Amino acid sequence: MTVRLAIAEGIATLTLDRPDKINALSDEMYQLLHDHAHSLGADPTVRAIVLTGAGRGFCSGGDISNMASSDLLGSRARSRSRHRVFQAFAAIEKPVIAAVHGPVYGIGSSLMLACDLILAAESTTMALSFRRVGVVPDGGSIFFLMQYLGIAKAKELAYTGRKVGGRELVDLGIAMKCVPDGELLGEAHALAADLAAGPTWALGLTKKMFQFMCTPTLEQLLDHEALVQTHVRLSEDHREGVAAFREKRTPRFQGR
Repeated sequence: MTVRLAIAEGIATLTLDRPDKINALSDEMYQLLHDHAHSLGADPTVRAIVLTGAGRGFCSGGDISNMASSDLLGSRARSRSRHRVFQAFAAIEKPVIAAVHGPVYGIGSSLMLACDLILAAESTTMALSFRRVGVVPDGGSIFFLMQYLGIAKAKELAYTGRKVGGRELVDLGIAMKCVPDGELLGEAHALAADLAAGPTWALGLTKKMFQFMCTPTLEQLLDHEALVQTHVRLSEDHREGVAAFREKRTPRFQGR
Protein backbone atom coordinates (compact mmCIF):
# COMPACT_ATOMS: atom_id res chain seq x y z
CA MET A 1 0.00 0.00 0.00
CA THR A 2 1.23 3.49 -0.86
CA VAL A 3 -0.76 5.02 2.01
CA ARG A 4 -0.47 3.31 5.40
CA LEU A 5 -3.06 3.62 8.15
CA ALA A 6 -2.53 2.92 11.84
CA ILE A 7 -5.07 3.58 14.60
CA ALA A 8 -4.22 3.62 18.30
CA GLU A 9 -5.82 5.30 21.32
CA GLY A 10 -8.22 7.35 19.22
CA ILE A 11 -5.52 8.68 16.89
CA ALA A 12 -5.33 7.68 13.22
CA THR A 13 -1.96 8.09 11.53
CA LEU A 14 -1.96 8.22 7.73
CA THR A 15 1.49 7.85 6.17
CA LEU A 16 2.24 8.54 2.52
CA ASP A 17 4.43 5.55 1.73
CA ARG A 18 6.13 5.88 -1.63
CA PRO A 19 9.57 6.94 -0.41
CA ASP A 20 11.40 6.10 -3.65
CA LYS A 21 9.43 8.94 -5.30
CA ILE A 22 9.44 11.17 -2.20
CA ASN A 23 5.75 10.28 -1.93
CA ALA A 24 4.73 11.85 -5.25
CA LEU A 25 0.97 11.39 -5.44
CA SER A 26 -0.15 8.64 -7.81
CA ASP A 27 -3.72 7.85 -8.83
CA GLU A 28 -3.70 5.00 -6.30
CA MET A 29 -2.66 7.37 -3.51
CA TYR A 30 -5.38 9.87 -4.37
CA GLN A 31 -7.96 7.10 -4.16
CA LEU A 32 -6.59 5.72 -0.90
CA LEU A 33 -6.44 9.16 0.70
CA HIS A 34 -10.02 9.84 -0.35
CA ASP A 35 -11.25 6.51 0.97
CA HIS A 36 -9.37 6.83 4.26
CA ALA A 37 -10.62 10.38 4.80
CA HIS A 38 -14.22 9.25 4.49
CA SER A 39 -13.82 6.12 6.62
CA LEU A 40 -11.96 7.97 9.38
CA GLY A 41 -14.51 10.76 9.34
CA ALA A 42 -17.24 8.20 9.97
CA ASP A 43 -15.34 6.15 12.57
CA PRO A 44 -16.45 7.21 16.07
CA THR A 45 -13.36 5.63 17.65
CA VAL A 46 -11.08 8.03 15.74
CA ARG A 47 -10.90 11.43 17.42
CA ALA A 48 -7.86 13.02 15.75
CA ILE A 49 -5.81 12.36 12.59
CA VAL A 50 -2.11 12.79 11.81
CA LEU A 51 -0.98 12.92 8.17
CA THR A 52 2.73 12.44 7.45
CA GLY A 53 5.16 10.98 4.91
CA ALA A 54 7.66 8.13 4.92
CA GLY A 55 11.29 8.55 3.90
CA ARG A 56 13.07 11.83 3.32
CA GLY A 57 10.09 14.07 2.59
CA PHE A 58 6.38 14.61 3.03
CA CYS A 59 5.40 14.85 -0.65
CA SER A 60 7.35 15.97 -3.72
CA GLY A 61 4.19 16.82 -5.67
CA GLY A 62 2.20 14.98 -8.30
CA ASP A 63 3.38 11.96 -10.22
CA ILE A 64 4.99 13.44 -13.36
CA SER A 65 4.01 10.38 -15.41
CA ASN A 66 0.36 11.46 -15.14
CA MET A 67 1.02 14.91 -16.57
CA ALA A 68 1.12 16.40 -20.07
CA SER A 69 -2.18 14.82 -21.12
CA SER A 70 -3.71 16.27 -24.29
CA ASP A 71 -7.17 14.88 -23.55
CA LEU A 72 -9.35 17.86 -22.56
CA LEU A 73 -12.25 15.93 -21.06
CA GLY A 74 -10.00 13.34 -19.44
CA SER A 75 -7.80 16.00 -17.86
CA ARG A 76 -10.76 17.84 -16.35
CA ALA A 77 -12.27 14.58 -15.06
CA ARG A 78 -8.95 13.68 -13.39
CA SER A 79 -8.76 17.12 -11.75
CA ARG A 80 -12.28 16.78 -10.38
CA SER A 81 -11.55 13.26 -9.12
CA ARG A 82 -8.38 14.36 -7.33
CA HIS A 83 -10.06 17.41 -5.85
CA ARG A 84 -12.26 15.06 -3.82
CA VAL A 85 -9.22 14.38 -1.62
CA PHE A 86 -8.76 18.00 -0.54
CA GLN A 87 -12.49 18.47 -0.06
CA ALA A 88 -12.62 15.30 2.05
CA PHE A 89 -9.78 16.35 4.36
CA ALA A 90 -11.19 19.85 4.71
CA ALA A 91 -14.63 18.40 5.49
CA ILE A 92 -13.63 15.88 8.19
CA GLU A 93 -15.26 17.12 11.39
CA LYS A 94 -12.22 16.10 13.42
CA PRO A 95 -8.82 17.74 13.93
CA VAL A 96 -6.33 16.84 11.18
CA ILE A 97 -2.63 17.51 11.83
CA ALA A 98 -0.04 17.59 9.05
CA ALA A 99 3.43 16.53 10.26
CA VAL A 100 5.76 17.49 7.42
CA HIS A 101 9.46 17.21 6.71
CA GLY A 102 11.77 17.48 3.73
CA PRO A 103 10.21 18.42 0.37
CA VAL A 104 6.61 19.65 0.44
CA TYR A 105 6.20 20.65 -3.18
CA GLY A 106 3.35 21.40 -5.56
CA ILE A 107 0.26 19.36 -4.77
CA GLY A 108 2.04 18.15 -1.62
CA SER A 109 1.79 21.70 -0.27
CA SER A 110 -1.93 21.70 -1.10
CA LEU A 111 -2.39 18.48 0.86
CA MET A 112 -0.54 19.95 3.83
CA LEU A 113 -2.59 23.16 3.70
CA ALA A 114 -5.86 21.19 3.60
CA CYS A 115 -5.12 20.01 7.16
CA ASP A 116 -6.18 21.98 10.22
CA LEU A 117 -2.84 22.31 12.00
CA ILE A 118 0.71 21.99 10.67
CA LEU A 119 3.89 20.92 12.44
CA ALA A 120 7.09 21.32 10.43
CA ALA A 121 10.44 19.65 10.88
CA GLU A 122 13.61 21.70 10.51
CA SER A 123 14.31 19.94 7.19
CA THR A 124 11.02 21.13 5.65
CA THR A 125 11.06 23.05 2.38
CA MET A 126 7.68 24.01 0.98
CA ALA A 127 7.25 25.36 -2.54
CA LEU A 128 4.27 26.01 -4.77
CA SER A 129 6.30 24.58 -7.61
CA PHE A 130 3.43 24.39 -10.13
CA ARG A 131 5.06 27.02 -12.38
CA ARG A 132 7.97 24.64 -12.88
CA VAL A 133 5.78 22.42 -15.07
CA GLY A 134 3.69 25.26 -16.49
CA VAL A 135 0.40 24.77 -14.63
CA VAL A 136 -1.68 26.80 -12.18
CA PRO A 137 -1.65 26.07 -8.41
CA ASP A 138 -3.85 23.04 -7.82
CA GLY A 139 -5.60 21.29 -4.95
CA GLY A 140 -7.06 24.44 -3.41
CA SER A 141 -3.65 25.86 -2.49
CA ILE A 142 -4.69 29.43 -3.38
CA PHE A 143 -7.84 29.07 -1.29
CA PHE A 144 -5.88 27.84 1.72
CA LEU A 145 -2.96 30.26 1.34
CA MET A 146 -5.27 33.25 1.12
CA GLN A 147 -6.67 32.30 4.52
CA TYR A 148 -3.19 32.08 6.02
CA LEU A 149 -1.41 34.95 4.29
CA GLY A 150 -3.69 37.38 2.46
CA ILE A 151 -3.42 38.12 -1.23
CA ALA A 152 0.01 39.82 -1.45
CA LYS A 153 2.07 37.09 0.23
CA ALA A 154 0.02 34.33 -1.36
CA LYS A 155 0.75 35.82 -4.79
CA GLU A 156 4.46 35.99 -4.00
CA LEU A 157 4.64 32.27 -3.16
CA ALA A 158 2.44 31.26 -6.10
CA TYR A 159 4.23 33.42 -8.67
CA THR A 160 7.81 32.74 -7.59
CA GLY A 161 7.48 29.13 -6.45
CA ARG A 162 10.31 29.86 -4.02
CA LYS A 163 11.19 27.44 -1.25
CA VAL A 164 10.04 28.21 2.28
CA GLY A 165 11.80 26.49 5.18
CA GLY A 166 10.22 25.13 8.32
CA ARG A 167 11.09 28.11 10.48
CA GLU A 168 9.74 30.57 7.89
CA LEU A 169 6.51 28.56 7.77
CA VAL A 170 6.15 29.35 11.47
CA ASP A 171 7.05 33.00 10.94
CA LEU A 172 4.40 33.25 8.20
CA GLY A 173 1.81 31.73 10.52
CA ILE A 174 1.31 28.61 8.39
CA ALA A 175 2.97 26.09 10.72
CA MET A 176 2.36 26.27 14.46
CA LYS A 177 5.80 24.93 15.39
CA CYS A 178 9.14 23.92 13.85
CA VAL A 179 10.91 21.03 15.59
CA PRO A 180 13.98 18.83 15.03
CA ASP A 181 13.22 16.04 12.57
CA GLY A 182 13.59 13.34 15.19
CA GLU A 183 10.90 14.96 17.34
CA LEU A 184 8.32 15.57 14.61
CA LEU A 185 6.08 12.52 15.03
CA GLY A 186 6.31 12.65 18.81
CA GLU A 187 5.15 16.28 18.79
CA ALA A 188 2.38 15.48 16.31
CA HIS A 189 1.05 12.58 18.34
CA ALA A 190 1.24 14.58 21.58
CA LEU A 191 -0.84 17.31 19.97
CA ALA A 192 -3.23 14.72 18.52
CA ALA A 193 -3.61 13.08 21.94
CA ASP A 194 -4.48 16.42 23.52
CA LEU A 195 -7.08 17.13 20.84
CA ALA A 196 -8.45 13.57 20.96
CA ALA A 197 -9.03 13.96 24.69
CA GLY A 198 -11.05 17.10 24.09
CA PRO A 199 -14.66 17.71 23.00
CA THR A 200 -14.04 16.54 19.44
CA TRP A 201 -17.67 16.99 18.40
CA ALA A 202 -17.45 20.66 19.39
CA LEU A 203 -14.05 20.95 17.70
CA GLY A 204 -15.53 19.50 14.52
CA LEU A 205 -18.32 22.06 14.58
CA THR A 206 -15.75 24.78 15.25
CA LYS A 207 -13.99 23.63 12.08
CA LYS A 208 -17.25 24.02 10.15
CA MET A 209 -17.68 27.54 11.55
CA PHE A 210 -14.26 28.54 10.24
CA GLN A 211 -15.24 27.20 6.82
CA PHE A 212 -18.43 29.30 6.80
CA MET A 213 -16.22 32.39 7.08
CA CYS A 214 -14.50 31.65 3.75
CA THR A 215 -15.68 33.18 0.46
CA PRO A 216 -15.68 31.80 -2.17
CA THR A 217 -16.16 28.27 -0.94
CA LEU A 218 -13.48 25.68 -1.51
CA GLU A 219 -15.87 23.84 -3.84
CA GLN A 220 -16.33 26.93 -6.01
CA LEU A 221 -12.60 27.53 -6.27
CA LEU A 222 -11.85 23.89 -7.06
CA ASP A 223 -14.50 23.87 -9.80
CA HIS A 224 -12.92 26.92 -11.46
CA GLU A 225 -9.48 25.46 -10.85
CA ALA A 226 -10.40 22.29 -12.72
CA LEU A 227 -11.50 24.32 -15.74
CA VAL A 228 -8.38 26.49 -15.81
CA GLN A 229 -6.01 23.60 -15.13
CA THR A 230 -7.59 21.59 -17.96
CA HIS A 231 -6.82 24.33 -20.46
CA VAL A 232 -3.32 25.08 -19.21
CA ARG A 233 -2.38 21.40 -19.45
CA LEU A 234 -2.85 21.70 -23.22
CA SER A 235 -0.30 24.52 -23.47
CA GLU A 236 3.13 24.32 -25.06
CA ASP A 237 4.63 25.65 -21.82
CA HIS A 238 3.21 22.72 -19.84
CA ARG A 239 4.63 20.19 -22.30
CA GLU A 240 7.99 21.97 -22.12
CA GLY A 241 7.86 22.07 -18.33
CA VAL A 242 7.23 18.32 -18.08
CA ALA A 243 9.94 17.56 -20.66
CA ALA A 244 12.45 19.76 -18.82
CA PHE A 245 11.58 18.11 -15.50
CA ARG A 246 12.20 14.65 -16.93
CA GLU A 247 15.42 15.76 -18.62
CA LYS A 248 16.62 17.58 -15.47
CA ARG A 249 17.14 20.92 -17.26
CA THR A 250 15.81 24.45 -17.00
CA PRO A 251 12.55 24.85 -18.93
CA ARG A 252 12.40 27.27 -21.87
CA PHE A 253 8.91 28.73 -21.57
CA GLN A 254 7.42 30.68 -24.48
CA GLY A 255 4.27 31.98 -22.82
CA ARG A 256 1.89 29.92 -24.94
